Amino acid sequence: MNPFASIKELKIKLEKKEVSAKELTSFYAARIKKYNPGLNAVLETFEDESIFNDVSGSGHLAGIPVLAKDLICQKNRITSAGSKILSNYKATYNATVIERLKDAGAVVMGRTNMDEFAMGASGEESAYGHTKNPWDITRVPGGSSSGSAAAVAAGLIPFALGTETGGSVRQPAAFCNLVGLYPTYGLHSRFGVIAFASSNDQVCPITRNVYDNALVSTVLSGHDPKDSTSIQMNPKDYTKNLDGKLPENFTLGIIKDAVESDGLDPQIRKAFDDAIKELKKLGAKIKYIDIPHLKYSNAVYFIITRAEAASNLARYDGTLYGKRAENVKDLVDMYITTRQEGFGTEVKRRILTGNYVLSAGHRDAYYDKACRVRDMIRAEFEESFKSVNLLVSPTIPTLPFKIGEFADDPITMYLADLYTVANCIIGTPALSVPCGLSKEGLPMGIQFLGPRLSEELLYKVAYAYEQSTNHHLKHPKNYD
Repeated sequence: MNPFASIKELKIKLEKKEVSAKELTSFYAARIKKYNPGLNAVLETFEDESIFNDVSGSGHLAGIPVLAKDLICQKNRITSAGSKILSNYKATYNATVIERLKDAGAVVMGRTNMDEFAMGASGEESAYGHTKNPWDITRVPGGSSSGSAAAVAAGLIPFALGTETGGSVRQPAAFCNLVGLYPTYGLHSRFGVIAFASSNDQVCPITRNVYDNALVSTVLSGHDPKDSTSIQMNPKDYTKNLDGKLPENFTLGIIKDAVESDGLDPQIRKAFDDAIKELKKLGAKIKYIDIPHLKYSNAVYFIITRAEAASNLARYDGTLYGKRAENVKDLVDMYITTRQEGFGTEVKRRILTGNYVLSAGHRDAYYDKACRVRDMIRAEFEESFKSVNLLVSPTIPTLPFKIGEFADDPITMYLADLYTVANCIIGTPALSVPCGLSKEGLPMGIQFLGPRLSEELLYKVAYAYEQSTNHHLKHPKNYD
Protein backbone atom coordinates (compact mmCIF):
# COMPACT_ATOMS: atom_id res chain seq x y z
CA MET A 1 0.00 0.00 0.00
CA ASN A 2 1.32 3.42 -0.97
CA PRO A 3 0.88 5.73 2.07
CA PHE A 4 1.00 8.77 -0.22
CA ALA A 5 -1.77 7.59 -2.52
CA SER A 6 -4.38 10.17 -3.43
CA ILE A 7 -8.04 9.92 -2.49
CA LYS A 8 -8.79 9.24 -6.16
CA GLU A 9 -6.33 6.31 -6.23
CA LEU A 10 -7.66 4.88 -2.97
CA LYS A 11 -11.25 5.10 -4.21
CA ILE A 12 -10.33 2.94 -7.20
CA LYS A 13 -8.74 0.34 -4.92
CA LEU A 14 -11.82 0.31 -2.69
CA GLU A 15 -14.20 0.04 -5.65
CA LYS A 16 -12.20 -2.86 -7.10
CA LYS A 17 -12.23 -4.47 -3.63
CA GLU A 18 -8.45 -4.62 -3.60
CA VAL A 19 -8.72 -3.25 -0.07
CA SER A 20 -11.57 -2.73 2.41
CA ALA A 21 -12.34 0.35 4.46
CA LYS A 22 -11.29 -1.47 7.63
CA GLU A 23 -8.01 -2.58 6.10
CA LEU A 24 -7.32 0.93 4.88
CA THR A 25 -8.08 2.44 8.27
CA SER A 26 -5.92 -0.18 10.01
CA PHE A 27 -3.07 0.63 7.62
CA TYR A 28 -3.15 4.33 8.50
CA ALA A 29 -3.69 3.61 12.20
CA ALA A 30 -0.48 1.55 12.15
CA ARG A 31 1.37 4.41 10.45
CA ILE A 32 0.12 6.87 13.06
CA LYS A 33 1.30 4.55 15.82
CA LYS A 34 4.73 4.22 14.17
CA TYR A 35 5.46 7.79 13.10
CA ASN A 36 3.33 10.09 15.25
CA PRO A 37 5.56 9.92 18.36
CA GLY A 38 8.23 11.75 16.35
CA LEU A 39 5.82 14.33 14.95
CA ASN A 40 3.10 14.88 17.58
CA ALA A 41 0.60 15.54 14.79
CA VAL A 42 -2.27 13.34 16.02
CA LEU A 43 -3.74 13.80 19.50
CA GLU A 44 -6.05 10.78 19.40
CA THR A 45 -6.83 7.89 17.09
CA PHE A 46 -10.26 6.32 17.53
CA GLU A 47 -9.92 2.54 17.93
CA ASP A 48 -13.58 1.56 18.35
CA GLU A 49 -15.69 -0.02 15.62
CA SER A 50 -18.24 2.82 15.75
CA ILE A 51 -16.13 4.81 13.28
CA PHE A 52 -17.42 2.48 10.55
CA ASN A 53 -21.11 2.99 11.40
CA ASP A 54 -21.68 5.61 8.69
CA VAL A 55 -19.49 4.12 5.96
CA SER A 56 -21.41 3.65 2.72
CA GLY A 57 -20.28 2.28 -0.59
CA SER A 58 -21.68 5.05 -2.74
CA GLY A 59 -20.51 8.38 -1.28
CA HIS A 60 -17.77 10.57 -2.74
CA LEU A 61 -15.44 9.57 0.11
CA ALA A 62 -16.70 6.04 0.81
CA GLY A 63 -14.17 4.18 2.95
CA ILE A 64 -11.56 6.96 2.92
CA PRO A 65 -10.01 7.71 6.34
CA VAL A 66 -9.74 11.31 7.55
CA LEU A 67 -8.51 13.22 10.59
CA ALA A 68 -10.10 16.43 11.87
CA LYS A 69 -8.56 19.38 13.66
CA ASP A 70 -9.19 19.34 17.40
CA LEU A 71 -11.68 22.22 17.40
CA ILE A 72 -14.18 20.52 15.10
CA CYS A 73 -16.75 18.82 17.33
CA GLN A 74 -17.14 15.05 17.08
CA LYS A 75 -19.94 13.55 19.14
CA ASN A 76 -18.81 11.84 22.35
CA ARG A 77 -15.16 12.64 21.60
CA ILE A 78 -12.82 15.04 23.38
CA THR A 79 -12.70 18.38 21.56
CA SER A 80 -10.07 20.43 23.37
CA ALA A 81 -9.12 23.10 20.78
CA GLY A 82 -5.52 22.37 21.78
CA SER A 83 -6.17 23.92 25.20
CA LYS A 84 -6.00 22.78 28.81
CA ILE A 85 -9.21 24.65 29.56
CA LEU A 86 -11.16 22.13 27.42
CA SER A 87 -9.01 19.09 28.21
CA ASN A 88 -11.99 17.16 29.60
CA TYR A 89 -14.69 18.47 27.24
CA LYS A 90 -16.58 15.84 25.23
CA ALA A 91 -18.68 17.21 22.40
CA THR A 92 -22.37 16.33 22.58
CA TYR A 93 -22.93 16.58 18.82
CA ASN A 94 -21.12 16.47 15.48
CA ALA A 95 -20.13 19.57 13.58
CA THR A 96 -21.97 19.85 10.26
CA VAL A 97 -18.73 19.22 8.34
CA ILE A 98 -18.26 15.94 10.25
CA GLU A 99 -21.82 14.93 9.39
CA ARG A 100 -21.15 15.70 5.73
CA LEU A 101 -17.97 13.63 5.74
CA LYS A 102 -19.84 10.74 7.29
CA ASP A 103 -22.72 11.12 4.82
CA ALA A 104 -20.12 10.83 2.05
CA GLY A 105 -18.83 7.59 3.60
CA ALA A 106 -15.58 8.88 5.06
CA VAL A 107 -14.09 7.18 8.13
CA VAL A 108 -13.34 9.89 10.70
CA MET A 109 -10.62 8.21 12.71
CA GLY A 110 -9.13 10.84 15.01
CA ARG A 111 -8.26 14.41 15.89
CA THR A 112 -5.14 16.41 15.15
CA ASN A 113 -2.92 18.72 17.16
CA MET A 114 -3.21 22.48 16.70
CA ASP A 115 -2.20 25.84 18.08
CA GLU A 116 -4.44 26.57 21.07
CA PHE A 117 -7.83 27.92 19.93
CA ALA A 118 -6.27 28.22 16.43
CA MET A 119 -4.10 31.12 17.63
CA GLY A 120 -0.67 30.57 16.16
CA ALA A 121 1.31 30.22 12.95
CA SER A 122 3.74 27.48 13.87
CA GLY A 123 2.14 24.60 15.79
CA GLU A 124 4.13 25.60 18.89
CA GLU A 125 1.20 26.98 20.90
CA SER A 126 -0.61 23.71 21.64
CA ALA A 127 -1.11 22.76 25.28
CA TYR A 128 -0.18 19.21 24.20
CA GLY A 129 3.27 19.90 22.77
CA HIS A 130 4.42 21.30 19.44
CA THR A 131 4.07 19.53 16.12
CA LYS A 132 7.11 18.94 13.90
CA ASN A 133 7.43 19.28 10.13
CA PRO A 134 7.94 15.88 8.42
CA TRP A 135 10.22 17.53 5.85
CA ASP A 136 12.60 18.60 8.63
CA ILE A 137 11.67 17.78 12.22
CA THR A 138 13.75 20.70 13.52
CA ARG A 139 11.28 23.06 11.78
CA VAL A 140 7.66 24.01 12.25
CA PRO A 141 4.91 22.64 9.98
CA GLY A 142 3.03 25.93 10.12
CA GLY A 143 -0.11 26.63 12.07
CA SER A 144 -2.61 26.68 13.42
CA SER A 145 -3.67 23.54 11.51
CA SER A 146 -0.26 22.05 12.25
CA GLY A 147 -1.26 18.48 13.05
CA SER A 148 -3.59 18.15 10.06
CA ALA A 149 -0.88 19.27 7.62
CA ALA A 150 1.93 17.23 9.20
CA ALA A 151 -0.25 14.09 9.24
CA VAL A 152 -1.10 14.36 5.54
CA ALA A 153 2.49 15.25 4.59
CA ALA A 154 3.90 12.21 6.42
CA GLY A 155 1.38 9.84 4.87
CA LEU A 156 -0.43 9.21 8.16
CA ILE A 157 -3.79 9.99 6.52
CA PRO A 158 -4.98 10.68 2.93
CA PHE A 159 -6.53 14.04 3.85
CA ALA A 160 -7.49 16.12 6.86
CA LEU A 161 -9.70 19.00 7.90
CA GLY A 162 -8.20 22.19 9.23
CA THR A 163 -9.59 25.63 9.89
CA GLU A 164 -8.33 29.02 8.82
CA THR A 165 -8.82 32.52 10.15
CA GLY A 166 -5.84 34.24 8.52
CA GLY A 167 -3.62 31.61 6.91
CA SER A 168 -3.93 28.64 9.24
CA VAL A 169 -4.40 26.16 6.39
CA ARG A 170 -2.58 27.75 3.48
CA GLN A 171 0.58 28.41 5.50
CA PRO A 172 0.90 24.79 6.73
CA ALA A 173 0.03 23.60 3.21
CA ALA A 174 2.91 25.69 1.82
CA PHE A 175 5.30 24.52 4.56
CA CYS A 176 4.37 20.85 4.02
CA ASN A 177 4.03 20.64 0.19
CA LEU A 178 0.26 20.25 0.25
CA VAL A 179 -2.87 21.86 -1.18
CA GLY A 180 -5.02 24.03 1.10
CA LEU A 181 -8.17 26.03 0.38
CA TYR A 182 -9.63 28.97 2.26
CA PRO A 183 -13.18 28.99 0.84
CA THR A 184 -15.53 31.90 0.34
CA TYR A 185 -16.80 32.85 3.79
CA GLY A 186 -20.02 30.90 4.36
CA LEU A 187 -19.32 28.13 1.85
CA HIS A 188 -18.43 25.56 4.53
CA SER A 189 -20.55 25.45 7.67
CA ARG A 190 -19.09 26.67 10.97
CA PHE A 191 -21.72 24.91 13.07
CA GLY A 192 -19.93 22.82 15.69
CA VAL A 193 -16.56 24.48 15.14
CA ILE A 194 -15.08 26.16 18.22
CA ALA A 195 -14.71 29.84 17.35
CA PHE A 196 -11.61 32.00 17.29
CA ALA A 197 -12.78 34.99 15.21
CA SER A 198 -16.25 34.32 13.86
CA SER A 199 -16.15 36.74 10.92
CA ASN A 200 -13.09 34.98 9.46
CA ASP A 201 -13.18 31.33 10.59
CA GLN A 202 -13.75 28.69 7.92
CA VAL A 203 -13.28 24.91 7.74
CA CYS A 204 -10.74 23.98 5.07
CA PRO A 205 -9.57 20.76 3.37
CA ILE A 206 -5.87 19.83 3.35
CA THR A 207 -4.92 17.32 0.64
CA ARG A 208 -2.03 16.10 -1.48
CA ASN A 209 -3.35 17.42 -4.78
CA VAL A 210 -5.90 19.77 -6.30
CA TYR A 211 -8.39 17.13 -7.46
CA ASP A 212 -8.65 15.67 -3.95
CA ASN A 213 -9.14 19.14 -2.50
CA ALA A 214 -11.92 19.91 -4.97
CA LEU A 215 -13.57 16.59 -4.13
CA VAL A 216 -13.55 17.25 -0.38
CA SER A 217 -14.82 20.80 -0.87
CA THR A 218 -17.65 19.39 -2.99
CA VAL A 219 -18.66 17.27 0.01
CA LEU A 220 -18.34 20.09 2.57
CA SER A 221 -20.06 22.86 0.61
CA GLY A 222 -23.71 23.79 0.71
CA HIS A 223 -26.18 25.69 2.83
CA ASP A 224 -26.53 24.78 6.50
CA PRO A 225 -29.59 26.19 8.33
CA LYS A 226 -27.73 25.70 11.62
CA ASP A 227 -25.17 28.34 10.59
CA SER A 228 -26.60 31.83 10.14
CA THR A 229 -23.60 32.84 8.00
CA SER A 230 -23.99 29.89 5.61
CA ILE A 231 -24.50 30.86 1.96
CA GLN A 232 -27.82 29.96 0.31
CA MET A 233 -26.64 28.08 -2.78
CA ASN A 234 -27.02 24.83 -4.65
CA PRO A 235 -24.18 22.31 -4.19
CA LYS A 236 -21.50 22.24 -6.88
CA ASP A 237 -19.15 19.54 -8.13
CA TYR A 238 -15.78 21.29 -8.12
CA THR A 239 -14.06 18.35 -9.86
CA LYS A 240 -16.05 18.39 -13.10
CA ASN A 241 -14.03 21.04 -14.99
CA LEU A 242 -10.54 19.88 -14.04
CA ASP A 243 -9.16 19.20 -17.51
CA GLY A 244 -5.63 20.57 -17.19
CA LYS A 245 -6.37 23.64 -19.31
CA LEU A 246 -6.75 27.30 -18.47
CA PRO A 247 -9.94 29.09 -19.55
CA GLU A 248 -9.74 31.03 -22.80
CA ASN A 249 -8.58 34.65 -22.51
CA PHE A 250 -7.50 34.03 -18.94
CA THR A 251 -5.73 36.94 -17.20
CA LEU A 252 -3.78 36.48 -13.99
CA GLY A 253 -2.90 39.43 -11.77
CA ILE A 254 0.39 39.36 -9.86
CA ILE A 255 -0.01 41.22 -6.58
CA LYS A 256 2.76 43.79 -6.97
CA ASP A 257 2.98 44.54 -3.25
CA ALA A 258 3.65 40.86 -2.47
CA VAL A 259 6.46 40.15 -4.93
CA GLU A 260 8.22 43.45 -4.20
CA SER A 261 8.25 42.88 -0.44
CA ASP A 262 11.65 43.12 1.27
CA GLY A 263 10.76 40.12 3.41
CA LEU A 264 10.29 37.72 0.48
CA ASP A 265 12.86 34.90 0.54
CA PRO A 266 14.90 34.91 -2.72
CA GLN A 267 14.31 31.18 -3.24
CA ILE A 268 10.56 31.66 -2.96
CA ARG A 269 10.75 34.59 -5.40
CA LYS A 270 12.56 32.38 -7.93
CA ALA A 271 10.06 29.53 -7.48
CA PHE A 272 7.24 32.04 -7.93
CA ASP A 273 8.81 33.43 -11.11
CA ASP A 274 9.20 29.89 -12.46
CA ALA A 275 5.53 29.24 -11.71
CA ILE A 276 4.52 32.38 -13.62
CA LYS A 277 6.58 31.20 -16.61
CA GLU A 278 4.73 27.89 -16.50
CA LEU A 279 1.37 29.63 -16.34
CA LYS A 280 2.34 31.77 -19.33
CA LYS A 281 3.14 28.58 -21.27
CA LEU A 282 -0.35 27.38 -20.42
CA GLY A 283 -1.76 30.54 -21.99
CA ALA A 284 -2.19 32.92 -19.08
CA LYS A 285 -1.94 36.66 -19.70
CA ILE A 286 -0.07 38.37 -16.88
CA LYS A 287 -0.79 41.76 -15.38
CA TYR A 288 0.68 43.45 -12.31
CA ILE A 289 -1.91 44.66 -9.82
CA ASP A 290 -1.39 47.27 -7.14
CA ILE A 291 -3.46 46.95 -3.95
CA PRO A 292 -2.45 50.08 -2.03
CA HIS A 293 -4.02 49.19 1.32
CA LEU A 294 -2.73 45.59 1.35
CA LYS A 295 0.05 46.74 3.68
CA TYR A 296 -2.58 47.50 6.33
CA SER A 297 -4.26 44.09 6.17
CA ASN A 298 -2.12 42.62 8.94
CA ALA A 299 -3.04 45.46 11.30
CA VAL A 300 -6.73 45.15 10.41
CA TYR A 301 -6.62 41.39 10.95
CA PHE A 302 -4.71 41.83 14.21
CA ILE A 303 -7.31 44.19 15.66
CA ILE A 304 -10.54 42.59 14.44
CA THR A 305 -9.66 38.97 15.20
CA ARG A 306 -8.39 39.73 18.67
CA ALA A 307 -11.52 41.70 19.47
CA GLU A 308 -13.66 38.76 18.36
CA ALA A 309 -11.43 36.29 20.21
CA ALA A 310 -11.83 38.21 23.47
CA SER A 311 -15.60 38.03 23.03
CA ASN A 312 -15.73 34.37 21.96
CA LEU A 313 -13.40 33.10 24.67
CA ALA A 314 -15.24 34.90 27.48
CA ARG A 315 -17.47 31.81 27.76
CA TYR A 316 -14.61 29.64 29.07
CA ASP A 317 -14.72 30.42 32.76
CA GLY A 318 -15.17 27.05 34.46
CA THR A 319 -18.90 27.34 35.12
CA LEU A 320 -20.57 25.09 32.52
CA TYR A 321 -17.94 22.85 30.91
CA GLY A 322 -14.24 22.26 30.61
CA LYS A 323 -11.61 22.76 33.29
CA ARG A 324 -12.55 24.35 36.61
CA ALA A 325 -9.94 25.58 39.08
CA GLU A 326 -9.93 23.91 42.49
CA ASN A 327 -9.28 25.28 45.97
CA VAL A 328 -10.59 28.73 45.18
CA LYS A 329 -12.00 31.31 47.61
CA ASP A 330 -15.14 32.38 45.77
CA LEU A 331 -16.81 32.63 42.37
CA VAL A 332 -14.67 35.50 41.14
CA ASP A 333 -11.51 33.69 42.20
CA MET A 334 -12.75 30.61 40.36
CA TYR A 335 -13.22 32.62 37.14
CA ILE A 336 -9.79 34.23 37.37
CA THR A 337 -7.87 31.11 38.39
CA THR A 338 -9.60 28.88 35.83
CA ARG A 339 -8.68 31.22 32.98
CA GLN A 340 -5.18 31.80 34.33
CA GLU A 341 -4.48 28.06 34.55
CA GLY A 342 -6.46 27.02 31.48
CA PHE A 343 -5.24 29.42 28.78
CA GLY A 344 -1.75 29.50 27.29
CA THR A 345 0.44 32.57 26.79
CA GLU A 346 -0.56 33.35 23.18
CA VAL A 347 -4.28 33.05 23.93
CA LYS A 348 -3.96 35.36 26.95
CA ARG A 349 -2.02 37.85 24.84
CA ARG A 350 -4.77 37.96 22.22
CA ILE A 351 -7.59 38.19 24.77
CA LEU A 352 -5.90 41.12 26.49
CA THR A 353 -5.30 42.86 23.16
CA GLY A 354 -8.91 42.26 22.14
CA ASN A 355 -10.28 43.65 25.37
CA TYR A 356 -8.07 46.71 24.98
CA VAL A 357 -9.19 47.57 21.43
CA LEU A 358 -12.84 47.16 22.46
CA SER A 359 -12.54 49.17 25.66
CA ALA A 360 -14.08 52.59 26.23
CA GLY A 361 -12.01 55.28 24.59
CA HIS A 362 -10.21 52.85 22.28
CA ARG A 363 -12.94 51.21 20.22
CA ASP A 364 -13.21 54.03 17.67
CA ALA A 365 -9.44 54.49 17.45
CA TYR A 366 -8.80 50.80 16.81
CA TYR A 367 -11.72 48.46 16.14
CA ASP A 368 -14.05 50.81 14.26
CA LYS A 369 -11.17 52.21 12.21
CA ALA A 370 -9.99 48.68 11.35
CA CYS A 371 -13.48 47.86 10.07
CA ARG A 372 -13.39 50.93 7.81
CA VAL A 373 -9.97 49.99 6.41
CA ARG A 374 -11.26 46.45 5.82
CA ASP A 375 -13.95 47.95 3.58
CA MET A 376 -11.25 49.84 1.66
CA ILE A 377 -9.25 46.65 1.12
CA ARG A 378 -12.41 44.88 -0.06
CA ALA A 379 -13.07 47.65 -2.57
CA GLU A 380 -9.52 47.43 -3.92
CA PHE A 381 -9.77 43.66 -4.40
CA GLU A 382 -13.14 44.04 -6.13
CA GLU A 383 -11.67 46.69 -8.43
CA SER A 384 -8.74 44.43 -9.32
CA PHE A 385 -11.08 41.62 -10.41
CA LYS A 386 -12.54 43.94 -13.06
CA SER A 387 -9.29 43.61 -15.04
CA VAL A 388 -8.05 40.12 -14.06
CA ASN A 389 -9.76 36.78 -13.48
CA LEU A 390 -7.63 35.75 -10.49
CA LEU A 391 -4.77 37.13 -8.44
CA VAL A 392 -1.58 35.26 -7.57
CA SER A 393 1.21 35.63 -5.02
CA PRO A 394 3.59 33.49 -2.97
CA THR A 395 1.62 31.87 -0.15
CA ILE A 396 4.13 32.71 2.58
CA PRO A 397 7.23 34.94 2.23
CA THR A 398 9.49 32.65 4.28
CA LEU A 399 10.64 29.04 4.31
CA PRO A 400 9.56 26.84 7.25
CA PHE A 401 11.46 28.25 10.22
CA LYS A 402 13.19 26.50 13.08
CA ILE A 403 11.18 25.43 16.11
CA GLY A 404 11.65 28.11 18.76
CA GLU A 405 13.14 30.64 16.32
CA PHE A 406 10.50 33.27 17.08
CA ALA A 407 9.64 32.24 20.63
CA ASP A 408 10.55 35.70 21.92
CA ASP A 409 9.42 37.62 18.85
CA PRO A 410 5.72 36.99 18.13
CA ILE A 411 5.39 40.17 16.04
CA THR A 412 7.76 38.84 13.38
CA MET A 413 5.69 35.67 13.18
CA TYR A 414 2.48 37.71 12.85
CA LEU A 415 3.99 39.72 9.97
CA ALA A 416 4.67 36.51 8.00
CA ASP A 417 0.89 36.26 7.48
CA LEU A 418 0.88 39.35 5.23
CA TYR A 419 -0.07 37.43 2.07
CA THR A 420 -2.79 35.29 3.65
CA VAL A 421 -4.80 37.59 5.91
CA ALA A 422 -6.16 40.06 3.33
CA ASN A 423 -8.62 37.72 1.62
CA CYS A 424 -9.71 36.28 4.98
CA ILE A 425 -10.77 39.64 6.38
CA ILE A 426 -12.92 40.26 3.28
CA GLY A 427 -14.20 36.67 2.99
CA THR A 428 -12.87 35.76 -0.47
CA PRO A 429 -11.32 32.40 -1.43
CA ALA A 430 -7.69 31.45 -1.99
CA LEU A 431 -5.99 28.18 -2.86
CA SER A 432 -2.36 27.31 -2.06
CA VAL A 433 -0.49 24.69 -4.11
CA PRO A 434 3.13 23.46 -4.05
CA CYS A 435 5.59 25.30 -6.32
CA GLY A 436 8.88 23.57 -5.55
CA LEU A 437 11.51 22.78 -2.94
CA SER A 438 14.30 25.04 -1.71
CA LYS A 439 17.98 24.06 -1.87
CA GLU A 440 17.51 22.78 1.71
CA GLY A 441 14.68 20.54 0.51
CA LEU A 442 11.95 22.66 2.13
CA PRO A 443 8.53 23.14 0.50
CA MET A 444 7.33 26.42 -1.00
CA GLY A 445 3.83 27.44 -2.05
CA ILE A 446 2.03 29.66 -4.52
CA GLN A 447 -1.55 30.85 -4.01
CA PHE A 448 -4.36 31.84 -6.34
CA LEU A 449 -6.92 34.33 -5.01
CA GLY A 450 -10.35 34.94 -6.48
CA PRO A 451 -13.55 36.94 -5.99
CA ARG A 452 -16.42 35.51 -3.94
CA LEU A 453 -17.60 32.05 -5.01
CA SER A 454 -14.81 31.58 -7.56
CA GLU A 455 -13.76 28.17 -6.19
CA GLU A 456 -14.57 26.45 -9.49
CA LEU A 457 -12.16 28.74 -11.36
CA LEU A 458 -9.51 28.52 -8.63
CA TYR A 459 -9.49 24.73 -8.82
CA LYS A 460 -9.42 24.73 -12.63
CA VAL A 461 -6.43 27.06 -12.83
CA ALA A 462 -4.54 25.44 -9.95
CA TYR A 463 -5.11 21.99 -11.44
CA ALA A 464 -3.75 23.10 -14.81
CA TYR A 465 -0.63 24.48 -13.11
CA GLU A 466 -0.23 21.43 -10.88
CA GLN A 467 -0.48 18.99 -13.78
CA SER A 468 2.26 20.85 -15.66
CA THR A 469 4.72 20.26 -12.79
CA ASN A 470 5.66 17.39 -10.48
CA HIS A 471 5.94 19.38 -7.25
CA HIS A 472 2.88 17.78 -5.66
CA LEU A 473 4.27 14.27 -6.19
CA LYS A 474 7.19 14.81 -3.83
CA HIS A 475 6.99 13.75 -0.21
CA PRO A 476 9.36 13.79 2.79
CA LYS A 477 11.94 11.04 3.21
CA ASN A 478 11.88 8.51 6.06
CA TYR A 479 8.11 7.97 5.85
CA ASP A 480 7.90 5.39 3.05
